[in-house]
Amino acid sequence: MNIRHKSIKRGRIFGMITSNRGVALLMVLWIMTVLMVIVLSFSFMTRTDARSTLFFKEGTEKGFLAEAGIQRGIMEIMHRGLYKNKQAVMEGSEAIKVDGTIYTGQLGNDYYTFDVVDESGKINLNALTDGSGVIINNLLVNLGVKKEDADTIVDSILDWKDADEFHRLHGAESDYYMSLPNPYKSKNARLDAVEELLMVKGITPEILYGSNEKAGLFDLLTVYARTGGINVNAAPKEVLAALPGMTPELANKVSSLRESAEMKTLEDLGSIVGMSLPLMSPYVGVSESNTYTIKATGYKKNEKQGFTIMATVVIESNSKYRCVYYKSPAGARQRQE
Repeated sequence: MNIRHKSIKRGRIFGMITSNRGVALLMVLWIMTVLMVIVLSFSFMTRTDARSTLFFKEGTEKGFLAEAGIQRGIMEIMHRGLYKNKQAVMEGSEAIKVDGTIYTGQLGNDYYTFDVVDESGKINLNALTDGSGVIINNLLVNLGVKKEDADTIVDSILDWKDADEFHRLHGAESDYYMSLPNPYKSKNARLDAVEELLMVKGITPEILYGSNEKAGLFDLLTVYARTGGINVNAAPKEVLAALPGMTPELANKVSSLRESAEMKTLEDLGSIVGMSLPLMSPYVGVSESNTYTIKATGYKKNEKQGFTIMATVVIESNSKYRCVYYKSPAGARQRQE
């Protein structure tokens, strides 16, 4: 009996030892698992932080490259003011074009591109009238907007900036805007920025900024130009094509011919567009303004995706300028090979 009791007791003790060893083993496995998770998490966080630091560093460098492009653009505008009317200049000292032609600069192994557009080549929203509204209407239709939507947008822009509360046939005034979920009143004054159009009936971000499939209005409109008409020497091809009497073929011809020489008078334009000149002459001119938009993009050596900055400057003298608009970043731009 004692022998049997001792055997049972030994079995229980052995079972307890074995059970304790199993629990200990499980605890060791759990601790190792937790430690592995902690190590992997720490490794992931370290890697993420390192990559974030690298991306931030490269983004900052691209930003400084773009800033260099902006300053280069300002310098070139001032240089243009001194040399654009000279008959002969040294090679390499030619004045840049202010029609969106892209130029390239290099800093070490990195690059920047910049282009300059005279604001007089864009459609001035603050000078828009019921008569000249046809240009924006044509532009919208050319960009793929339905005609009825284009009519609404043009009338609504005119209503937004006029001084009264009487809306045009397709337009909108405060009674419409106050009925929206987030109500506001019609401005009834000049626009201060092109982005203000997002508050106008019919304008969507896609129409204003464009998409991967089609261009938008943003780069074709201005609130800064002070000249009497659209400067055909600086107008983007889309603006040229929207002029009454202008066909896509004539717009391409004007755009190509002005690469070799700027038009000095409307008669120079007439020699290109022929009988269409009387239709477009009320809306165009050849005078350059003192306000320019510079778009500059910085690139690292082997990268195609850059960092873009946009600035609009008013040149007040040969050595003084004033920035009236600045946007950073201003959207991505692919480097052209």
